This record gives sequence, C-alpha cells and structure tokens, in this order.
Amino acid sequence: MRIIFLLLLIASIFNVLTGSAFSGENFYDQKRREMVEKDLKARGIKDEKVINAMLKVKRHLFVDKKYLDKAYEDHPLPIGEGQTISQPYVVALMTEALSLKGDERVLEIGTGSGYQAAILGEIVKEVYTVEIRKGLYEKAKERLKNLGYSNIFVKYGDGYYGWERHSPFDAIIVTASANHIPPPLLKQLKNGGRLIIPLGSTVFYQNLTLVHKDKDTFRVKELGHVLFVPMIGEVSKR
Repeated sequence: MRIIFLLLLIASIFNVLTGSAFSGENFYDQKRREMVEKDLKARGIKDEKVINAMLKVKRHLFVDKKYLDKAYEDHPLPIGEGQTISQPYVVALMTEALSLKGDERVLEIGTGSGYQAAILGEIVKEVYTVEIRKGLYEKAKERLKNLGYSNIFVKYGDGYYGWERHSPFDAIIVTASANHIPPPLLKQLKNGGRLIIPLGSTVFYQNLTLVHKDKDTFRVKELGHVLFVPMIGEVSKR
C-alpha cells in the first residue's frame, strides 16, 4: 500500500508540474494571438507570411526573464548593453515593407536579441545578420541555434560594411538608426531589391525609410516616424 501511495503521489506531482508548464505555454500562445489581432492586423498589417511568422515566433524566448509578463506588449523592451527588442508592430511593419516572397536572401544589420532575424527566418530562404556588440552576438547566435534556425547566419562585426561575401541581397533591413545610409549596403543590394532603415536624427525620432534599387537609381519612400537606438561603429564617424 505504501508503494502504491508513493506512486500515486509522484504521478500527482508530475501532473501538476507538466500541467503548469502547458498552461504557461498556452498563456503565451494566447497573448501572442491577441498581439497579432490587436497590434498588427488592427493597425493594417495584411501580409499573411508576416502574420504567420509573428504568430509562430515566441517573443517571450527573446526577452529577459524579468520582462516575461511584458513580452507581448506592443513596445520595445531592454535586452542589455543599452539595446532593445523592437515593438512587435514595427517588426511586422518593416518586414511587410520588404514585400518578401519566400525565396530571398536577406541581410539584417543589428541582430540584437535575434527576434527580427527569427521572423525573417520563418519567411525567407536565408538570413544573414550582423551584430557589433559581442555579448549580444554570442547570446543571439546561441539562441537562434537552440531554436533550430539553420537558415540564419550570425556574424560579429560592424554592420556599416554589410556582409559582402554573401551579397548581393534581395533585401536589407537595418534595425538601428543612422543619419545616412551606409554606401556598402546600397552596393550589396541586388537590383530590384529593397532596403529599410530608420533614417535621420540618432537622438530624436527618425523616418522609417524604404529604398528600392533600380540599377543605379534609388526610389525612396518614407513610412512614418520611429525611434530606434543609434548605430555605432563606422557610421558614427561620418
């Protein structure tokens, strides 16, 4: 009888623990669905590929534990070293603006937590992402590897210079503000490709700027005001 009682007790504890874990995941799944409906679709995000990626990628795995309860709120969150994970709406907006089909090679400047790279990794063939801060680079690289993103390649370096070895890119996304577009990025953008960057003052608000490359000409469209942390490295010297 004592053995049976112990077995029942162990089974009960196991059910409580696993049930709690599942309910936790269910909680985050629900929050993620609410985020997509309220903060993305309701504000005009329509691309199904972007919506599906935002539904699939678990943002709470890219934030510090102390911010887990805020993981699906529509605002940036600190990730260390003075950097942030961008608000979900801006991530979706920038991704949608690139008009991705699914077979592209995309360059990201500013890996940060790896969240934007993961969103891109759910949509396109290959993602190449560059991070200038060593600590963030190491964490993001390990996180993306553990999450199984074999199509995302992370580099430690100055994003001002892009990643020439793997160029040209179908699209380039810059997740830090600059007062000019780094010329190497324009050079590494494929003809017909798109580049998106928060352009303007690195102290105040910037204009989210979409650039379409057509041979040696560039068409520019402003998508609205945003506030990003500034790029560092070579860009700050020019």
